[in-house]
Amino acid sequence: MPFSRATRISNQLLAAWKWFLSFRKSEWTLNDYPIRVAAQEPDSTFSAPRFSQNLYRAYMVNGVITGSGDTPEQARSKLAQNLETVTQRRKEEGKPAIRPGANWPIEFVSQEEVSKYGALGEEFIQRILGLEWTWISDESSLWDFHTQQSNELLYAKIREVYGIDVSDIESARLSAIFKRIEDARAPARDNSS
Repeated sequence: MPFSRATRISNQLLAAWKWFLSFRKSEWTLNDYPIRVAAQEPDSTFSAPRFSQNLYRAYMVNGVITGSGDTPEQARSKLAQNLETVTQRRKEEGKPAIRPGANWPIEFVSQEEVSKYGALGEEFIQRILGLEWTWISDESSLWDFHTQQSNELLYAKIREVYGIDVSDIESARLSAIFKRIEDARAPARDNSS
């Protein structure tokens, strides 16, 4: 939903103020960031068994992190959890925290693992996910491609197409599934030599 001109100006003033204040210390918490909470209108056509609609969304101005909940407090709490997750991940990767008020960079997750399976990945996307094309990363999982309560329909399709069971791969990550498929194909290639 686009913001009104007044909201955009107000958000940028808040971001500038929080950026200015951020120089007073070197470690920041949620309260140091420019945060807004907005009410959301429920969508009567929404139908996704695994997801629920929340009445409020908390977001970081100039940031990419959000949180939602049925109260403003729940939305802020979820935003705080998401900020902590991102901050911890950045720390583990040796990256600095993003300064409050600054524009957050768009970062893509690595594709190093899934790229190893080039043609298999393309085939899987078309035959299992039913898509012509999609961008996948090492973190992509079956959960990213449906809204059902379980992955069972996709597990069944994988069993049918590839003749293997991947339901024990807890993360349902595509990189692990591709490895399982490739490993199952390896003996067949070895025997044909």
